[in-house]
Amino acid sequence: MTHHHLSIGDQAPDFILINQHEKKVTPMAIDGRRTLFSFHPLAWTTVCEIQMRTLELKNSTFDELEVIAYGISVDSAQSKKAWADAIGVTETNLLADFWPHGEVADKYGLFNKDKGISGRANVLIGRDHTIEWIREYELFQVPDIEEVIDIISKLKQ
Repeated sequence: MTHHHLSIGDQAPDFILINQHEKKVTPMAIDGRRTLFSFHPLAWTTVCEIQMRTLELKNSTFDELEVIAYGISVDSAQSKKAWADAIGVTETNLLADFWPHGEVADKYGLFNKDKGISGRANVLIGRDHTIEWIREYELFQVPDIEEVIDIISKLKQ
């Protein structure tokens, strides 16, 4: 796998992944809305849990801003389902970048080959399917959801 590094203005790679309900999801096929991909290393870990819970908490805010948020990690769909149930995520699609392992994270330049996990990052994709904003975080850093919402609100004006 080659490590691409995506920048603002680049075309966002398209993909199909399975969500926690084992349904195929094609995020790029949804027109008229922005897309937020929230990449996180692994289910069942504390920082990732906070990251996914904040997506869920802000679901109605994302609706108002016409954004659909997705959590993405290399875990299997079955693991994602058990985890979503455990942490109370019902509205947010948690996508399983499980097989080929980490393929989507790799397309976005976020796959850590040594650890077999994706990095922690938020990627905002515009209605034209280009990358509008991207931010990578330290593995133990909780992404600031208010910053993300602030960025979206500014872009929406």
